[in-house]
Amino acid sequence: MNKEFKQSLIKSWRSIYNLLPVLIGVILLISLVNALMPKAYYSKLFSKNIFLDSIIGSGLGSIMAGNPITSYILGGEFLKQGISLVAVTAFMVAWVTVGIVQLPAESLMLGKKFAIMRNILSFLFSIMVAIVTVFVLGLI
Repeated sequence: MNKEFKQSLIKSWRSIYNLLPVLIGVILLISLVNALMPKAYYSKLFSKNIFLDSIIGSGLGSIMAGNPITSYILGGEFLKQGISLVAVTAFMVAWVTVGIVQLPAESLMLGKKFAIMRNILSFLFSIMVAIVTVFVLGLI
């Protein structure tokens, strides 16, 4: 290994080590939000209005960030509870792409302006993707 590579590894490790408290805090906050929101509460939030449901779904997904595998399980449960496909789709897309809870860590790593713009655009696109997906499937 050459000297520059070793220095890069050391610098990368220090960056990760310095971000570790923020990342642990984000993970704990996400877990807390997920634990405090009972799954039955979600069915009361949605109104069967395509635009309102997609906004609410994206909003919930933005706050309760998670991984794709979990979103499939939650999405299936939401559909069983009678929540509209547009709301579930918006929730799932925002769940994976938007991260309000993760914003402090993302801002620290990638810059505040970039993190905010990425989250805003991801939120808007999650609404559009949900509506277009349900429209393409012919379920509107």
